Amino acid sequence: MTAKKPSTTTTWTDPDDAPELTEAFFKNADQYVGAQLKTRGRPKASVTKEPVKIRLDADVLAALRASGEGWQTRINDTLRASLKLAGRV
Repeated sequence: MTAKKPSTTTTWTDPDDAPELTEAFFKNADQYVGAQLKTRGRPKASVTKEPVKIRLDADVLAALRASGEGWQTRINDTLRASLKLAGRV
């Protein structure tokens, strides 16, 4: 039978030993608006893209990747234009 380990006691820290609050501390601190945590970084987009898995021929994929950064966006734009030509969008 396993026995529970006794919980460790927390040691009291003198408030005078607290670290100094520097600009770096406040730069990395969490920010709240009321009780709500204000998130950092890029805001969430109202319309997001959905990740999918698609199988392409190796030469087609190589040509798309060789076109440089943003090749996935160009695929999306090409597919959208193709659907418009077909009258489906």
